[in-house]
Amino acid sequence: MQSVHPLADPDNAQVADWLRQAAELLQAQGANPFRVAAYRKAAESVERHTGSVRSLFAMEGRDGLDALPGVGAGIASAIAEMLATGRWVQLERLRGTLDPTTLFQTVPGIGPELAERIHDALGVETLEGLEAACHEGRLAEVGGIGPRRIAAIRASLAEILDRSRLRPRSATIGPEPSVEVLLDVDREYLDKAAAGTLPTIAPRRFNALRIAWLPILHAKRGDWHFTALFSNTARAHELHRTHDWVVLYFHDDHHAERQRTVVTEQRGPLAGHRVVRGREQECLAMLCTG
Repeated sequence: MQSVHPLADPDNAQVADWLRQAAELLQAQGANPFRVAAYRKAAESVERHTGSVRSLFAMEGRDGLDALPGVGAGIASAIAEMLATGRWVQLERLRGTLDPTTLFQTVPGIGPELAERIHDALGVETLEGLEAACHEGRLAEVGGIGPRRIAAIRASLAEILDRSRLRPRSATIGPEPSVEVLLDVDREYLDKAAAGTLPTIAPRRFNALRIAWLPILHAKRGDWHFTALFSNTARAHELHRTHDWVVLYFHDDHHAERQRTVVTEQRGPLAGHRVVRGREQECLAMLCTG
């Protein structure tokens, strides 16, 4: 398999190879067979395309990629990310090679130390997740970042992500699954991880021996696709929550991937209950009416 480190100009062959790598990993990790087949079909379409997918993207944007046979909106977004950034974060995560701190340093104004603090404080691992944290006000929770710097980071993220989306910035923060659905996927992950029935990957961070210890779950609820893993942040290790905090990544065929973290609340009216970070009020309302 070829590397998934950033490439300046991935061509049709590289894009097709990354799609096939994702299909192989998803199959090995027990993902929905239809999702596996979709990536393989898209890889064949990209490989057979007589022109350059880079040129197609430059001229017609994501809609041009979406129009390729076997390439729907969701995979078109993935290809757009590859062409705009030279990497595919989802594939890096599937392989256990994702390094969020390096990724965040591609944003002007974020250096190595701040990238570490953002990742450890917020648990976000993608530029989309960082953008959502900016919009929701959570980036202000990271020490040493004032309003002016947050505004600059938010503007830089919009510019970077719009290159892969080619759509208005107002459309970047889309809908999410309900907290009931998020907690249901969290419950499935915890149950299967405890039973030892999930495949495991070897994360790069905090794993010098490259031991495959991190369980990974791929699940589907309605139109939403989920990937669930225990948090592997420095903060999770420090607080001994690496088998409690669960990071849920989710997307459908129309919206970019986002993430939420589910934890066992330690205090307040939700103490002892599983809670979706950033959506505590919805969790409390569900508990009160349940």
